[in-house]
Order: sequence, then structure tokens, then C-alpha cells
Amino acid sequence: MRSKLNTASWGLKAAAVGALVFLNFPILIIALYAFTTDETTFSFPPPGLTPAWFGVAWTRLMDGCTSFLNCDTELWKALSLSFQVAASATGLALVMGSLTALAVHRSKFFGRETISFLVILPIALPGIVTGIALRSALSLMDIPFSYFTIVVGHATFCIVTVYNNVIARLRRTGFSQIEASMDLGANTFQTFRYILLPTIATALLAGGMLAFALSFDEVIVTTFTAGQQATLPIWIFSQLVRPRDRPVTNVVALLVVSLTAIPILLAHRLTTRDSFN
Repeated sequence: MRSKLNTASWGLKAAAVGALVFLNFPILIIALYAFTTDETTFSFPPPGLTPAWFGVAWTRLMDGCTSFLNCDTELWKALSLSFQVAASATGLALVMGSLTALAVHRSKFFGRETISFLVILPIALPGIVTGIALRSALSLMDIPFSYFTIVVGHATFCIVTVYNNVIARLRRTGFSQIEASMDLGANTFQTFRYILLPTIATALLAGGMLAFALSFDEVIVTTFTAGQQATLPIWIFSQLVRPRDRPVTNVVALLVVSLTAIPILLAHRLTTRDSFN
């Protein structure tokens, strides 16, 4: 006989379904209007469905390009810039986030909790506050807005994602193996390579994938830290003022949702599997 504690009430189930619909209904609308035959008015329900906008989006992406390495369309440059920024910000976050987590967890010093709070603070702040603060700081240091400033802006919240994953793993990890490794003569690098890194590997991978997904579709901080460059989310935002281009914009937005869903799903599976181990 199943315990009533293991069975959710109908009210709780209805609340869960309502939350799922509330969170995912806008994504379903984007997917629906990516196939609409209506170019401008976006009436509901759509008068018809067609996959033609995917061909138009592909043409906008590759028109005049001889290959992926020799392409200069506006959409391709935005897509390429988003990938480069997300990869750079994720790499920076993996190094700085993991080292900060190791330092905070392993060492005991005055103000450790304050430092931990200050590391987490950027992701709790509204994006517009972070953006204004970064823009003011960059202007004060007379640093021109460029690819570098976008990466720095994205790293502020990507580092937090990696830090949270690694520090959570370290809190569940005993240091007996590390102490045994050091007692047996292994140096610091060997202990890190063969003992510590395998222990936190999945946390790093999950944190890195989440950081990549967050950076890839970030808009607000990018708006304040980019110069003339346009990442893919900024390009999508600029296209919304052109009604005849909205079906193409929905196709590209659907592509972004698909691309960012993959690392988020993988990160979720890794963290879920680790929680059961």
C-alpha cells in the first residue's frame, strides 16, 4: 500500500501543472509563430502553418557565404560572436570560479563568509544594476567597449555559477583521500590531477554548461558592455521592430532555445545523478 506522504494532492498537482504552463507557454508561442503563414499581424490562431521561414532564416544566415569559415552576414556574425563570448566567459569562469571555491572551502580565515557572499552577490543583483556598474567602471578606467568588455561582463555571473557547483561538491567531499595522497608523497599538482580534479569534474562540467547557456542568451549586461558589436540576442531584439522579419526572428529564437536547452539538460542530468550518488 502506497503511503499518502508519497502521493501529491490534486491541488499540488494542479499548481505544478499551472507553473509549468506559465513558464513554458511563451516558448510554445515562439515555436508556433515560427511556422505561421502570417507575416505581420500575428493573429491567433495562425491562419496557416509553413516551414518556409526556416529556409528564409538559412538564407539570411548564409547568403553570399562560401563556407562557415568565410561568412560575413549580419546574422552569422552575431551568432559567431555569441559563441565566442560564451566560450571565453565560460573558460574564465571555470578557472576563477573553481580556484575561488577551493580557496574559500579549504582555508579558514577572517572574513571567509563575507568573501563567499561577495562572490555570489553579482548573480543576485538585477542585470541592469550590474550593467550600469560595469559600464561606469569601464568608462572610469578608460577601457573601450569591445569583445573583451562583453566577456568581462558575462564572466561576472558565469563565475558564480561555477563557484556554486564546485563549492557544493566540495562540501560533500571528505579530504581523507587528499591527505592520504599527500602522506604518500604526491605533490600538490599530482594530488590535484589524480584526486581532486576527478572528484569535482562533473560539478565543473555542469557549472560550465550552465554558464555557457547563461552567457549565450544574455541581453541586459551585453547592452551596457558592448560597443558596436551585436550578439545574437541583441540581433534578435533589434529585429523585433521590423514586423515583416518577425517570423524569421522567431525561427532564430527557436534555434537559441534549442541550443541553450542542450547544456542546461546535460547539466541537470549531471547534478541529478550526483545528488543520488
